[in-house]
Amino acid sequence: MNDREIELIGSARLPTRFGDFTACAFKDAVSGIEHLALIVGDVTGDGVLTRLHSECLTGDVFGSCRCDCGPQLELALEKIAAEGRGIVLYLRGHEGRGIGLGQKIRAYALQDTGLDTVDANLALGQAIDARNYAFAAAFLHKLGVTSVRLMSNNPVKQKALEDEGIPVLETVRHIVPPNAENEKYLATKRVRMGHLLD
Repeated sequence: MNDREIELIGSARLPTRFGDFTACAFKDAVSGIEHLALIVGDVTGDGVLTRLHSECLTGDVFGSCRCDCGPQLELALEKIAAEGRGIVLYLRGHEGRGIGLGQKIRAYALQDTGLDTVDANLALGQAIDARNYAFAAAFLHKLGVTSVRLMSNNPVKQKALEDEGIPVLETVRHIVPPNAENEKYLATKRVRMGHLLD
């Protein structure tokens, strides 16, 4: 079990167009990064519907069509609100698969010359995927979650949680409709990164 120090900063009701959530702000003592959990219902115990969502300013806030992040976040909030129990863990510091906002924008420019997301990162001397999910697992342990139903198409997330002692009872496919701008991005995730996409 991951026993890294996690500090609860505060929590408050967060009404959204999907329903009411409890927003809990947490600080990871290892990285110093603040993360946010949006929670509905009692999430202690087994089979908690869970989404580990990597921060994506361009997609989540500005509605970028280059990725599927914004629609995936909205779908997760909608599903959890409808179920009446679950967690969206919004993982900050994961921008651009962990390379940061500035490097992600540079990678966008390389993608416009024909590189896919993997090769653009590599051309910048960056990792293909630099994200770490140890905090997410530690956070779920702290909340009393003993197993999850994980909304994800990324097998790496499932393995990361299970390696840290959070069993994944079910992987719930989390697919949103593609658009003309993100078809190549999605194909790269499927072919080169092993994501479970049609």
